[in-house]
Amino acid sequence: AEIQKFQKRAQNYRNIYDSSLKLMRGRQLDGKFQNSFSPFRWGGEFVEGNSWHYSWSVFQDFKGLSNLMGGDAEMVNMLDSVFNMPPIFDIGGYRTVIHEMMEMQVMNMGQYAHGNQPIQHLIYIYNYCGAPWKAQFHVRDAMHKLYKPTPDGYCGDEDNGQTSAWYAFSAMGFYSVCPGSTQYVIGSPLFKKVTLNLENGKQFVISAPNNKDKNIYIQSALLRGSNYTKNYINHADILKGGVFQFNMGEKPNLNRGTKESDKPFSMSK
Repeated sequence: AEIQKFQKRAQNYRNIYDSSLKLMRGRQLDGKFQNSFSPFRWGGEFVEGNSWHYSWSVFQDFKGLSNLMGGDAEMVNMLDSVFNMPPIFDIGGYRTVIHEMMEMQVMNMGQYAHGNQPIQHLIYIYNYCGAPWKAQFHVRDAMHKLYKPTPDGYCGDEDNGQTSAWYAFSAMGFYSVCPGSTQYVIGSPLFKKVTLNLENGKQFVISAPNNKDKNIYIQSALLRGSNYTKNYINHADILKGGVFQFNMGEKPNLNRGTKESDKPFSMSK
């Protein structure tokens, strides 16, 4: 009974989805959407962010969100919009400019506000809607632009280690998008070789021998010698040890990781 209760609650995001905007929007006590609404407005129903940031907080069901948006192509279009829009903001409920707004503007990556944690998983959502090469581009772009080994090297708050954790995982080549799942979603490994010394005594090696600044796209991958097309890797597969090898290149492989079976977990089918 408990499982069913929480399964039902995990679909409540559908109640605040506005199909006319393809974004999440606050409702009033009478159940109607708020009269005045701007997707650029911070505050109100959103804490330190706006609708463009919080509409993607459906970690457990991006397939369901894609269905609401009208399919994967439309979801890719909405994700692209986050990066293509100007980094403008409406101070809204805050009545003053807060540092998170300024950080988004200074970073100049559209409405992508990496300096504030609610959006840090967004890049990896491309893996759920058939465009993994776009995740590979943006994850490398964010690592390159937003992290520097200088006194002012962070693009915003560290917030309990989250901003560092994003980088550490992303540099290895994957990220925990949905913490309740056993899957890590694949991005673009930064190094030629990373060795994880596991608690069970085994080693898991992430290898990308031809990696360099321009080679940001995964051409193909091998897990312990077998061809691997999925956009995620299971925790159990890491614990087995062995080598996870990526063949990197300058141009995206538009066919790899595009099948339904290559997508990470979603509650909806």
